[in-house]
Amino acid sequence: MTVPKAVPADLIDELLANYKKPEDLIGENGLLKQLTKRLVERALEAEMADHLGHGKHAPVENPAGNTRNGKSQKTLKGEFGQLPIDIPRDRHGTFEPQLIPKHQTRWAGFDDKILSLYSRGMTVREIQSHLEEMYGTEVSPTLISTVTDGVIDEVKAWQSRPLDTLYPIVYLDCIHVKVRDGTVRVKAVYLAIGINLSGEKEVLGLWIAQTEGAKFWLQVVTELKNRGVADIFIACVDGLKGFPEAIEAVYPHAAVQLCIVHMVRHSLNYVPWKMRKTVAADLKCIYASATADEAEQRLGEFETKWDDAYLPISQSWRRNWSRIIPFFDYPPEIRKVIYTTNAIESVNMSLRKITKNRGSFPSDEALMKLFYLALKNISRKWTMPIRDWKSALTRFTIQFEDRMTER
Repeated sequence: MTVPKAVPADLIDELLANYKKPEDLIGENGLLKQLTKRLVERALEAEMADHLGHGKHAPVENPAGNTRNGKSQKTLKGEFGQLPIDIPRDRHGTFEPQLIPKHQTRWAGFDDKILSLYSRGMTVREIQSHLEEMYGTEVSPTLISTVTDGVIDEVKAWQSRPLDTLYPIVYLDCIHVKVRDGTVRVKAVYLAIGINLSGEKEVLGLWIAQTEGAKFWLQVVTELKNRGVADIFIACVDGLKGFPEAIEAVYPHAAVQLCIVHMVRHSLNYVPWKMRKTVAADLKCIYASATADEAEQRLGEFETKWDDAYLPISQSWRRNWSRIIPFFDYPPEIRKVIYTTNAIESVNMSLRKITKNRGSFPSDEALMKLFYLALKNISRKWTMPIRDWKSALTRFTIQFEDRMTER
Protein backbone atom coordinates (compact mmCIF):
# COMPACT_ATOMS: atom_id res chain seq x y z
CA MET A 1 0.00 0.00 0.00
CA THR A 2 1.42 3.36 -1.04
CA VAL A 3 1.58 5.93 1.75
CA PRO A 4 0.58 9.43 0.54
CA LYS A 5 3.30 12.02 0.84
CA ALA A 6 2.83 14.56 3.61
CA VAL A 7 2.04 18.12 2.53
CA PRO A 8 5.14 20.26 3.22
CA ALA A 9 4.75 22.40 6.35
CA ASP A 10 6.04 25.52 4.59
CA LEU A 11 3.31 25.15 1.94
CA ILE A 12 0.63 24.97 4.65
CA ASP A 13 2.16 28.01 6.36
CA GLU A 14 2.00 29.91 3.10
CA LEU A 15 -1.63 28.93 2.49
CA LEU A 16 -2.62 29.98 6.00
CA ALA A 17 -0.67 33.24 5.98
CA ASN A 18 -3.85 35.33 5.83
CA TYR A 19 -5.98 33.08 8.05
CA LYS A 20 -7.68 35.14 10.77
CA LYS A 21 -11.09 33.59 11.36
CA PRO A 22 -12.92 30.32 10.52
CA GLU A 23 -14.70 31.88 7.52
CA ASP A 24 -11.29 32.41 5.88
CA LEU A 25 -10.85 28.65 5.88
CA ILE A 26 -14.28 27.04 5.57
CA GLY A 27 -16.55 29.94 4.56
CA GLU A 28 -18.40 30.39 1.27
CA ASN A 29 -15.25 31.69 -0.43
CA GLY A 30 -12.79 30.20 2.03
CA LEU A 31 -9.44 28.59 1.37
CA LEU A 32 -10.75 25.02 1.58
CA LYS A 33 -13.33 25.60 -1.14
CA GLN A 34 -10.86 27.43 -3.39
CA LEU A 35 -8.25 24.75 -2.89
CA THR A 36 -10.74 21.98 -3.66
CA LYS A 37 -11.75 23.71 -6.89
CA ARG A 38 -8.14 24.23 -8.01
CA LEU A 39 -7.04 20.70 -7.18
CA VAL A 40 -10.06 19.10 -8.89
CA GLU A 41 -9.62 21.20 -12.04
CA ARG A 42 -5.88 20.43 -12.16
CA ALA A 43 -6.65 16.73 -11.78
CA LEU A 44 -9.17 16.93 -14.63
CA GLU A 45 -6.56 18.65 -16.82
CA ALA A 46 -4.16 15.81 -16.03
CA GLU A 47 -6.85 13.27 -17.01
CA MET A 48 -7.36 15.12 -20.31
CA ALA A 49 -3.61 15.14 -21.00
CA ASP A 50 -3.52 11.39 -20.42
CA HIS A 51 -6.56 10.89 -22.67
CA LEU A 52 -5.09 12.93 -25.57
CA GLY A 53 -1.49 11.90 -25.07
CA HIS A 54 -0.11 15.46 -25.00
CA GLY A 55 0.01 18.48 -22.67
CA LYS A 56 -2.08 21.62 -22.94
CA HIS A 57 0.13 23.54 -25.37
CA ALA A 58 2.16 20.60 -26.69
CA PRO A 59 1.94 19.25 -30.29
CA VAL A 60 -0.92 16.85 -31.03
CA GLU A 61 0.39 13.29 -30.82
CA ASN A 62 -2.69 11.03 -30.95
CA PRO A 63 -3.42 9.38 -34.33
CA ALA A 64 -7.00 10.72 -34.44
CA GLY A 65 -5.82 14.32 -34.17
CA ASN A 66 -8.08 14.89 -31.19
CA THR A 67 -7.46 18.13 -29.25
CA ARG A 68 -8.83 20.18 -26.40
CA ASN A 69 -12.05 22.08 -27.10
CA GLY A 70 -12.63 24.53 -24.29
CA LYS A 71 -14.50 23.78 -21.08
CA SER A 72 -17.98 23.26 -19.75
CA GLN A 73 -19.06 24.23 -16.27
CA LYS A 74 -20.70 21.93 -13.75
CA THR A 75 -21.86 22.80 -10.25
CA LEU A 76 -21.17 20.09 -7.70
CA LYS A 77 -23.08 19.81 -4.44
CA GLY A 78 -21.43 18.60 -1.26
CA GLU A 79 -20.71 19.35 2.37
CA PHE A 80 -18.92 22.53 1.28
CA GLY A 81 -22.04 23.84 -0.42
CA GLN A 82 -22.11 24.40 -4.17
CA LEU A 83 -18.85 24.37 -6.08
CA PRO A 84 -18.60 25.40 -9.76
CA ILE A 85 -16.05 23.25 -11.62
CA ASP A 86 -14.65 23.78 -15.14
CA ILE A 87 -14.63 20.45 -16.99
CA PRO A 88 -12.26 20.23 -19.99
CA ARG A 89 -13.72 19.00 -23.32
CA ASP A 90 -12.16 17.42 -26.40
CA ARG A 91 -13.22 17.91 -30.03
CA HIS A 92 -14.23 14.29 -30.58
CA GLY A 93 -16.32 14.15 -27.39
CA THR A 94 -14.58 10.98 -26.20
CA PHE A 95 -13.21 12.29 -22.92
CA GLU A 96 -14.77 10.50 -19.94
CA PRO A 97 -13.58 12.08 -16.65
CA GLN A 98 -12.92 9.58 -13.87
CA LEU A 99 -12.80 12.00 -10.94
CA ILE A 100 -16.17 13.53 -11.81
CA PRO A 101 -18.03 11.23 -14.21
CA LYS A 102 -20.48 12.64 -16.72
CA HIS A 103 -23.90 13.49 -15.27
CA GLN A 104 -22.54 13.47 -11.71
CA THR A 105 -23.62 16.57 -9.81
CA ARG A 106 -22.89 15.44 -6.25
CA TRP A 107 -19.72 14.40 -4.50
CA ALA A 108 -19.47 10.77 -3.47
CA GLY A 109 -20.92 10.55 0.03
CA PHE A 110 -23.48 13.32 -0.48
CA ASP A 111 -26.15 10.74 -1.33
CA ASP A 112 -25.26 8.99 1.93
CA LYS A 113 -26.02 12.22 3.79
CA ILE A 114 -29.49 12.33 2.20
CA LEU A 115 -30.16 8.67 3.00
CA SER A 116 -28.94 9.12 6.57
CA LEU A 117 -31.32 12.03 7.16
CA TYR A 118 -34.18 10.17 5.47
CA SER A 119 -33.58 7.05 7.61
CA ARG A 120 -34.03 9.16 10.75
CA GLY A 121 -37.56 10.07 9.74
CA MET A 122 -36.98 13.49 8.19
CA THR A 123 -39.38 14.42 5.41
CA VAL A 124 -38.21 15.56 1.97
CA ARG A 125 -38.85 19.20 2.90
CA GLU A 126 -36.98 18.81 6.19
CA ILE A 127 -33.98 17.27 4.42
CA GLN A 128 -34.02 20.05 1.84
CA SER A 129 -34.08 22.69 4.59
CA HIS A 130 -31.37 20.92 6.62
CA LEU A 131 -28.92 20.63 3.72
CA GLU A 132 -29.44 24.27 2.79
CA GLU A 133 -28.93 25.38 6.40
CA MET A 134 -25.88 23.20 7.08
CA TYR A 135 -24.07 23.33 3.74
CA GLY A 136 -25.63 26.24 1.86
CA THR A 137 -26.68 23.76 -0.80
CA GLU A 138 -30.04 23.91 -2.55
CA VAL A 139 -31.28 20.40 -3.23
CA SER A 140 -34.54 19.87 -5.07
CA PRO A 141 -37.24 17.53 -3.72
CA THR A 142 -36.92 15.59 -6.99
CA LEU A 143 -33.23 14.93 -6.33
CA ILE A 144 -33.95 13.72 -2.79
CA SER A 145 -36.69 11.40 -4.09
CA THR A 146 -34.34 10.11 -6.80
CA VAL A 147 -31.63 9.32 -4.24
CA THR A 148 -34.03 7.54 -1.88
CA ASP A 149 -35.74 5.70 -4.76
CA GLY A 150 -32.35 4.16 -5.51
CA VAL A 151 -32.81 2.11 -2.35
CA ILE A 152 -35.81 0.18 -3.74
CA ASP A 153 -33.69 -2.42 -5.57
CA GLU A 154 -31.64 -2.85 -2.40
CA VAL A 155 -34.85 -3.43 -0.42
CA LYS A 156 -36.03 -6.09 -2.89
CA ALA A 157 -32.68 -7.90 -2.73
CA TRP A 158 -32.70 -7.76 1.08
CA GLN A 159 -36.27 -9.03 1.30
CA SER A 160 -35.45 -12.05 -0.87
CA ARG A 161 -31.96 -12.88 0.49
CA PRO A 162 -31.25 -16.46 1.68
CA LEU A 163 -31.69 -17.09 5.42
CA ASP A 164 -30.22 -19.58 7.90
CA THR A 165 -31.74 -23.06 8.02
CA LEU A 166 -32.56 -22.81 11.74
CA TYR A 167 -33.68 -20.00 14.03
CA PRO A 168 -34.35 -21.24 17.57
CA ILE A 169 -36.56 -18.22 18.25
CA VAL A 170 -38.50 -15.96 15.90
CA TYR A 171 -40.41 -12.90 17.13
CA LEU A 172 -43.28 -11.47 15.09
CA ASP A 173 -45.06 -8.21 15.72
CA CYS A 174 -46.54 -5.25 13.89
CA ILE A 175 -46.61 -1.47 13.89
CA HIS A 176 -49.49 0.59 12.47
CA VAL A 177 -48.87 3.58 10.19
CA LYS A 178 -50.96 5.79 7.91
CA VAL A 179 -50.56 5.57 4.13
CA ARG A 180 -52.23 7.82 1.54
CA ASP A 181 -53.58 5.22 -0.85
CA GLY A 182 -56.22 7.33 -2.59
CA THR A 183 -57.57 7.92 0.90
CA VAL A 184 -55.55 7.78 4.12
CA ARG A 185 -55.59 4.23 5.47
CA VAL A 186 -54.01 2.72 8.56
CA LYS A 187 -51.83 -0.19 7.48
CA ALA A 188 -50.07 -2.84 9.53
CA VAL A 189 -46.36 -3.33 8.93
CA TYR A 190 -45.24 -6.74 10.14
CA LEU A 191 -41.72 -7.46 11.24
CA ALA A 192 -39.95 -10.77 11.87
CA ILE A 193 -36.77 -10.95 13.95
CA GLY A 194 -34.91 -14.22 14.28
CA ILE A 195 -32.36 -15.26 16.91
CA ASN A 196 -29.76 -17.38 15.14
CA LEU A 197 -27.59 -20.12 16.63
CA SER A 198 -24.97 -17.54 17.61
CA GLY A 199 -27.56 -15.67 19.66
CA GLU A 200 -27.52 -12.71 17.28
CA LYS A 201 -30.65 -10.79 16.29
CA GLU A 202 -31.46 -10.62 12.60
CA VAL A 203 -34.36 -8.90 10.83
CA LEU A 204 -35.75 -11.60 8.55
CA GLY A 205 -38.24 -9.50 6.67
CA LEU A 206 -40.75 -6.68 6.52
CA TRP A 207 -44.28 -6.99 5.16
CA ILE A 208 -47.12 -4.51 4.64
CA ALA A 209 -50.43 -6.27 5.10
CA GLN A 210 -53.26 -5.36 2.75
CA THR A 211 -55.45 -7.83 4.62
CA GLU A 212 -55.02 -9.61 7.93
CA GLY A 213 -55.58 -13.24 8.82
CA ALA A 214 -54.38 -16.76 8.09
CA LYS A 215 -53.99 -16.23 4.32
CA PHE A 216 -51.57 -13.34 4.79
CA TRP A 217 -49.55 -15.13 7.44
CA LEU A 218 -49.37 -18.29 5.36
CA GLN A 219 -47.78 -16.19 2.61
CA VAL A 220 -45.22 -14.74 5.09
CA VAL A 221 -44.30 -18.10 6.64
CA THR A 222 -44.07 -19.77 3.24
CA GLU A 223 -41.72 -17.00 2.10
CA LEU A 224 -39.44 -17.69 5.08
CA LYS A 225 -39.48 -21.40 4.21
CA ASN A 226 -38.63 -20.70 0.56
CA ARG A 227 -35.72 -18.48 1.64
CA GLY A 228 -34.12 -21.36 3.49
CA VAL A 229 -35.62 -21.42 7.01
CA ALA A 230 -36.17 -25.14 7.52
CA ASP A 231 -37.04 -25.08 11.22
CA ILE A 232 -38.11 -22.78 14.06
CA PHE A 233 -38.25 -23.96 17.68
CA ILE A 234 -40.35 -21.19 19.22
CA ALA A 235 -42.37 -18.45 17.51
CA CYS A 236 -43.22 -15.57 19.88
CA VAL A 237 -46.21 -13.54 18.75
CA ASP A 238 -48.55 -10.84 20.01
CA GLY A 239 -51.90 -12.47 19.38
CA LEU A 240 -51.63 -12.12 15.59
CA LYS A 241 -54.85 -13.33 14.05
CA GLY A 242 -54.32 -16.40 11.88
CA PHE A 243 -50.61 -16.70 12.58
CA PRO A 244 -50.61 -19.83 14.81
CA GLU A 245 -52.52 -21.79 12.15
CA ALA A 246 -50.18 -20.56 9.40
CA ILE A 247 -46.94 -21.40 11.20
CA GLU A 248 -48.22 -24.81 12.27
CA ALA A 249 -49.09 -25.57 8.64
CA VAL A 250 -45.54 -24.77 7.44
CA TYR A 251 -43.55 -25.60 10.60
CA PRO A 252 -45.61 -28.31 12.32
CA HIS A 253 -43.03 -28.82 15.10
CA ALA A 254 -42.74 -25.13 16.05
CA ALA A 255 -44.23 -24.00 19.36
CA VAL A 256 -46.30 -20.84 19.11
CA GLN A 257 -45.85 -18.77 22.26
CA LEU A 258 -47.90 -15.69 23.05
CA CYS A 259 -45.50 -12.95 24.16
CA ILE A 260 -45.71 -12.65 27.96
CA VAL A 261 -44.47 -9.05 27.88
CA HIS A 262 -47.32 -8.06 25.58
CA MET A 263 -49.84 -9.91 27.76
CA VAL A 264 -48.69 -8.03 30.85
CA ARG A 265 -48.63 -4.67 29.07
CA HIS A 266 -52.10 -5.24 27.63
CA SER A 267 -53.40 -6.20 31.07
CA LEU A 268 -52.03 -3.09 32.73
CA ASN A 269 -53.92 -0.90 30.27
CA TYR A 270 -57.00 -1.59 32.40
CA VAL A 271 -55.29 -0.52 35.64
CA PRO A 272 -54.93 3.02 37.07
CA TRP A 273 -51.33 4.20 37.31
CA LYS A 274 -51.21 4.07 41.13
CA MET A 275 -52.28 0.38 41.15
CA ARG A 276 -50.10 -0.89 38.32
CA LYS A 277 -47.14 -1.94 40.46
CA THR A 278 -49.35 -4.10 42.70
CA VAL A 279 -51.26 -5.72 39.82
CA ALA A 280 -48.03 -6.32 37.88
CA ALA A 281 -46.56 -8.14 40.89
CA ASP A 282 -49.58 -10.46 41.04
CA LEU A 283 -49.36 -11.12 37.29
CA LYS A 284 -45.69 -12.05 37.76
CA CYS A 285 -46.78 -14.76 40.19
CA ILE A 286 -48.61 -16.36 37.25
CA TYR A 287 -45.85 -16.39 34.65
CA ALA A 288 -43.08 -17.02 37.20
CA SER A 289 -44.71 -20.29 38.27
CA ALA A 290 -42.73 -23.52 37.97
CA THR A 291 -45.44 -25.42 36.10
CA ALA A 292 -48.57 -24.78 34.05
CA ASP A 293 -50.73 -26.24 36.84
CA GLU A 294 -49.23 -23.85 39.39
CA ALA A 295 -49.67 -20.96 36.95
CA GLU A 296 -53.37 -21.79 36.56
CA GLN A 297 -53.75 -21.88 40.33
CA ARG A 298 -52.12 -18.42 40.57
CA LEU A 299 -54.46 -17.18 37.85
CA GLY A 300 -57.42 -18.36 39.94
CA GLU A 301 -56.07 -16.43 42.91
CA PHE A 302 -55.67 -13.37 40.68
CA GLU A 303 -59.30 -13.67 39.56
CA THR A 304 -60.51 -13.87 43.14
CA LYS A 305 -58.55 -10.77 44.11
CA TRP A 306 -58.99 -8.52 41.06
CA ASP A 307 -62.00 -9.59 38.94
CA ASP A 308 -64.39 -7.19 40.64
CA ALA A 309 -62.17 -4.26 39.65
CA TYR A 310 -60.43 -5.44 36.45
CA LEU A 311 -62.40 -8.34 34.97
CA PRO A 312 -61.03 -7.97 31.38
CA ILE A 313 -57.53 -8.95 32.58
CA SER A 314 -58.35 -12.47 33.71
CA GLN A 315 -60.71 -12.92 30.77
CA SER A 316 -57.85 -12.11 28.40
CA TRP A 317 -55.51 -14.58 30.13
CA ARG A 318 -58.16 -17.33 30.12
CA ARG A 319 -58.98 -16.70 26.46
CA ASN A 320 -55.30 -16.99 25.46
CA TRP A 321 -54.29 -19.65 27.98
CA SER A 322 -53.52 -22.36 25.40
CA ARG A 323 -50.96 -20.01 23.78
CA ILE A 324 -49.46 -18.94 27.12
CA ILE A 325 -48.78 -22.33 28.72
CA PRO A 326 -46.14 -23.55 26.21
CA PHE A 327 -43.89 -21.16 28.16
CA PHE A 328 -43.99 -23.59 31.11
CA ASP A 329 -42.68 -26.50 29.04
CA TYR A 330 -39.22 -24.91 29.02
CA PRO A 331 -36.51 -24.72 31.69
CA PRO A 332 -35.60 -21.36 33.27
CA GLU A 333 -32.72 -20.76 30.82
CA ILE A 334 -35.05 -20.79 27.80
CA ARG A 335 -37.89 -19.00 29.59
CA LYS A 336 -35.58 -16.13 30.47
CA VAL A 337 -34.62 -15.68 26.81
CA ILE A 338 -38.24 -15.85 25.61
CA TYR A 339 -39.43 -13.40 28.22
CA THR A 340 -36.64 -10.89 28.69
CA THR A 341 -35.34 -10.74 25.13
CA ASN A 342 -38.15 -8.54 23.97
CA ALA A 343 -36.09 -7.85 20.85
CA ILE A 344 -38.85 -6.81 18.55
CA GLU A 345 -40.44 -4.34 20.96
CA SER A 346 -37.31 -2.18 21.12
CA VAL A 347 -37.17 -2.17 17.33
CA ASN A 348 -40.80 -1.09 17.09
CA MET A 349 -40.15 1.67 19.60
CA SER A 350 -37.34 3.01 17.40
CA LEU A 351 -39.56 2.81 14.31
CA ARG A 352 -42.34 4.69 16.09
CA LYS A 353 -39.92 7.48 16.94
CA ILE A 354 -39.08 8.09 13.30
CA THR A 355 -42.70 7.98 12.15
CA LYS A 356 -44.34 10.07 14.88
CA ASN A 357 -43.70 13.39 13.11
CA ARG A 358 -45.20 12.18 9.82
CA GLY A 359 -48.91 12.50 9.26
CA SER A 360 -48.86 9.74 6.65
CA PHE A 361 -46.74 8.17 3.91
CA PRO A 362 -47.46 8.89 0.23
CA SER A 363 -47.20 5.19 -0.71
CA ASP A 364 -46.30 1.70 0.48
CA GLU A 365 -42.99 2.10 -1.36
CA ALA A 366 -42.07 5.23 0.61
CA LEU A 367 -42.91 3.39 3.82
CA MET A 368 -40.73 0.40 2.87
CA LYS A 369 -37.79 2.68 1.98
CA LEU A 370 -37.87 4.43 5.33
CA PHE A 371 -38.31 1.29 7.43
CA TYR A 372 -35.55 -0.53 5.56
CA LEU A 373 -33.06 2.32 6.06
CA ALA A 374 -34.10 2.71 9.70
CA LEU A 375 -33.65 -1.02 10.31
CA LYS A 376 -30.17 -0.84 8.82
CA ASN A 377 -29.29 1.84 11.37
CA ILE A 378 -30.86 -0.09 14.24
CA SER A 379 -29.18 -3.41 13.39
CA ARG A 380 -25.70 -1.82 13.32
CA LYS A 381 -25.92 -1.73 17.12
CA TRP A 382 -26.50 -5.50 17.33
CA THR A 383 -22.88 -6.45 17.86
CA MET A 384 -23.30 -8.93 20.73
CA PRO A 385 -25.35 -12.10 21.34
CA ILE A 386 -28.50 -11.61 23.38
CA ARG A 387 -28.25 -11.85 27.14
CA ASP A 388 -27.99 -15.35 28.70
CA TRP A 389 -27.74 -16.94 25.24
CA LYS A 390 -25.08 -19.56 26.11
CA SER A 391 -27.22 -21.07 28.84
CA ALA A 392 -30.26 -21.04 26.56
CA LEU A 393 -28.34 -22.66 23.69
CA THR A 394 -27.16 -25.45 25.98
CA ARG A 395 -30.76 -26.21 26.93
CA PHE A 396 -31.92 -25.95 23.31
CA THR A 397 -29.23 -28.47 22.37
CA ILE A 398 -30.52 -30.90 25.01
CA GLN A 399 -34.23 -30.35 24.47
CA PHE A 400 -34.12 -30.33 20.66
CA GLU A 401 -31.11 -32.56 20.12
CA ASP A 402 -32.49 -34.41 17.09
CA ARG A 403 -33.57 -31.20 15.32
CA MET A 404 -30.29 -29.42 16.13
CA THR A 405 -28.30 -32.34 14.69
CA GLU A 406 -30.48 -32.45 11.59
CA ARG A 407 -29.88 -28.75 10.84
